[in-house]
Amino acid sequence: MTNRRFEMFQFRNVLVRMRLGDSNREIAKAGLMGRRKAEALRRLAEARGWLDKTYPLPDDAVLAEALRNRHPQAAHPSSVEPFREVVTAWHDAGIQGTTIHQALMRNHGFAGSYSAVRRFLQGLAAQSPQATVILDFAPGEAAQVDFGAGPLLADARTGELRKTWVFVMTLCYSRHQYAELVWHQDVETWLAAHSRAFLWFGGVPARIIIDNAKCAITRACTRDPEVQRAYAECAEGYGFKIDPCPPRDPQKKGRVEAGVKYIKRAFFPLREFRNFDEANEELRRWVLESAGNRIHGSTRKRPLTLFHDNEKAFLKPLPDVAPVLAAWARVTVHRDAHVQYNRCLYSVPFRLVGERLWLKAAATTVQIYRDHELVAVHARLCHPGHRATVDDHMPPEALAYKLRDPQWCLKVAAGVGPHCRALIERLFADRVLEKLRAAQGVLALAKTYGAQRLEAACGRALAYDNPRYRTVKTILEKGLDQHPDLQAAAKTPSAAYTGRGRFGRDTRTLLN
Repeated sequence: MTNRRFEMFQFRNVLVRMRLGDSNREIAKAGLMGRRKAEALRRLAEARGWLDKTYPLPDDAVLAEALRNRHPQAAHPSSVEPFREVVTAWHDAGIQGTTIHQALMRNHGFAGSYSAVRRFLQGLAAQSPQATVILDFAPGEAAQVDFGAGPLLADARTGELRKTWVFVMTLCYSRHQYAELVWHQDVETWLAAHSRAFLWFGGVPARIIIDNAKCAITRACTRDPEVQRAYAECAEGYGFKIDPCPPRDPQKKGRVEAGVKYIKRAFFPLREFRNFDEANEELRRWVLESAGNRIHGSTRKRPLTLFHDNEKAFLKPLPDVAPVLAAWARVTVHRDAHVQYNRCLYSVPFRLVGERLWLKAAATTVQIYRDHELVAVHARLCHPGHRATVDDHMPPEALAYKLRDPQWCLKVAAGVGPHCRALIERLFADRVLEKLRAAQGVLALAKTYGAQRLEAACGRALAYDNPRYRTVKTILEKGLDQHPDLQAAAKTPSAAYTGRGRFGRDTRTLLN
């Protein structure tokens, strides 16, 4: 009873009973006030003349002031009081209590406990309570968007349980909402969810109030936030304005925050979903049936009815041609003349190696820009590790090696002559080395020496069983392919080996 808090009307009631002659015991028995407190009040009333029936009871303000002076609270200054100025500045800057306590001990020799700091900070908060204002929105004026954690669902490809997120867009006036489960919170998911939400509502709100998610805002700032390039294009295409909340101030989008909590508490519990698509289908049905037809706690109306009757007509119409939603990313051209996006590779002209480019990824295409110049277009790849390469983007030497494969070499060699074809076949028959470059080098000699001389040089190299690029090149450089005896030997290579060693000659030939 001693810790009981009394209001002024209760003190006045006790004073009336005292005026009527009730004793302290009778007042305590009636449950109005304890005997000790009644005795203290009686002494105060007698001293102030309040028990005299000829005078009216004092006003509440006078009574409260008299009671406060009668029982002044003992002042126990906080051990943090000497540091009030610096602690107040830290508190206003949003620094937490444990950090303030450690800084006081480290920098100011503070010997008090953390509890003293905590009580002092609570006193500061009580002196400056935070008040807020409920904002009113006109029909179609704004919608609020946010992500919330969803349930674990099985991946259709791997069967593994994966984390999901719920995307929620709530119209500020009617509280009608769009919700869907998504796998990611990336830019492309963000844009696609906006497009589906606008189709769901059949129109576009004038303003979208968002948090500072990376998929929408690249630099959070109260005054000058920076918007994702892709999201800015989406807003321009659909005709809405982006309104980011100040950093660390989610109360500015309280309607969608409440909508996310409502879905997490009313829809997800006690439900089992076989797959991702079934969960989304059931969520959409629940939004239309249960959530849309409930009596909303703030408006006291059904969101779906309020939407159809008062708000839908004020939404901006959908564009005749839906804007192409694409994500933008800064990419670097690697030494292989490719850029990487979502673990897939796309080629660009080799002259841009080392430069930073802009990549625009739509649903089916990927466009790559150097400032405002379009330098490459590819079909969108879906599987990590795949590569899209345009031959004209490659450097000439790399392109030559790529296009002049063994089949090309054999075809060109056959056009030069049978000896050239036979030598190329011998090169490719090597069991240890890959001699594609050697074959390309042999065929390239035709540009310098002509096909006829190359055929003769290949015949000489075969005659001496030395089918190598260096051998053919040396024969052509020294003109050995034009020696008459050797030309005859090249035409009948078997004659050089008839019955003798490889380099053997008879005495008559040796002495001539």
